[in-house]
Amino acid sequence: TVASAAGKLGSIDANTGDPLLGWDTDQFLTNIYDAVQTMLVVLNQGGLGAGGFNFDAKLRRGSVDSEDLFYAHIGSMDTFARGLIIADKIREDGKIDELLKNRYSSYHRDIGLKITNGEVGFEELDVWVKSKREPESNSGKQEYLENLLNQYVGMI
Repeated sequence: TVASAAGKLGSIDANTGDPLLGWDTDQFLTNIYDAVQTMLVVLNQGGLGAGGFNFDAKLRRGSVDSEDLFYAHIGSMDTFARGLIIADKIREDGKIDELLKNRYSSYHRDIGLKITNGEVGFEELDVWVKSKREPESNSGKQEYLENLLNQYVGMI
């Protein structure tokens, strides 16, 4: 997402790790939710251009046959393909985009717009914050979004 926002996403290092370890263990991606998030970024930037997916992954210790490597590639490619179909449905439906637009609407007006446009620095923000009370509350609707994503995943 960060690379895409900076206009620098040209290819995907398509492997993953165990979230409990905290580092990349070069596993083939089979988590549909990660694939959907990845494919949403790719679709939102209009594709990868000349780039592609690098399956820089390895078999796990219990997998020692060349057949295991074959199935690992197929499974990961299928996961990304399914993620692409789901991401397309999410974009087509527009519900999540509308929720995010509302959630981050303050970035498009008042002080938020000035921050986004780089028109204020820390000194101005310090003065602004000290002149305000608690900010308005705007729910991120995390549970609703998670359930909505589950609905999209269940469609395919």
